[in-house]
Amino acid sequence: MGTYGALFGAPEFKVTLDGKVIAAIEVIRGAPCGATKEAARQMIGLFADEAAMRIGLETQFFCVADPSDWDPIHGKSPVHYAGRRHANALRQAISNARKA
Repeated sequence: MGTYGALFGAPEFKVTLDGKVIAAIEVIRGAPCGATKEAARQMIGLFADEAAMRIGLETQFFCVADPSDWDPIHGKSPVHYAGRRHANALRQAISNARKA
């Protein structure tokens, strides 16, 4: 999870589906900069599978981390990590909503 995750935790969502479409999304835990909430708003009305892929890009768009701060070992920036973390969290929330 890394230093950020240890301090703040990973993003977490609660999703309500209307069939295959995201009807509502609640941010349980998100980035302190507000990127999580802004990205989540963009997911309302999208097909769940599309939203799971798209939230990573939306998070990167709203993220205030320095995208030029590349990790030389992994070859990724903090913005890339944020996008991946948010996509995984939304996939989990969608899975939970489908089970409900």
